[in-house]
Amino acid sequence: MASVQQYLNEANGLMDKAIQHLEQELTKVRAGKINPSILDGLLVDYYGTPSPIGNVANVSVADARTLLIQPWEKKMLEPIEKAIIGGNIGINPMNDGTMIKLFMPPLTEERRKEYVKKAHTMGEAARVSIRTIRRDAIEHIKKLGKEHVPEDEVKGGENAAQGLTDKYIGLIDKHLQAKEKEIMTV
Repeated sequence: MASVQQYLNEANGLMDKAIQHLEQELTKVRAGKINPSILDGLLVDYYGTPSPIGNVANVSVADARTLLIQPWEKKMLEPIEKAIIGGNIGINPMNDGTMIKLFMPPLTEERRKEYVKKAHTMGEAARVSIRTIRRDAIEHIKKLGKEHVPEDEVKGGENAAQGLTDKYIGLIDKHLQAKEKEIMTV
């Protein structure tokens, strides 16, 4: 038999995962310096198997604005280049025949605002996820109230679920403020 605390613990774990996902997504929003994480999620066709670029090439940061991708097999240059173009990361790859270079253009004020907007969109998706988790937890807790749990325990569980939600929404706001400051700092 499930208890109010079990549902709260489950909601807490799911909310933690939502925050971790947001943190991971925010690292992909670049701000001034190039980061190999912009290639995360891009898959290249390696002998019929979709593989992350990091599994078929050496990815290194040459300087603050240049990323070098050196495939272990020369014939992987073109598939990697296609994956980067298809990934729509906002940087055009330069293939010199032995490696691919990604030069991050300087960020204009307009481009910085676009990135801030993108970060806020990610934050809103995380908020929606947190609220959905809260709604599900409260529904489960209310069902317990109909079965066998005292009403005051149900109310306490609902309040605790709302408290968790407020805590995690606050975390999202902190992450977004930090990312916005990072993006807008010239």
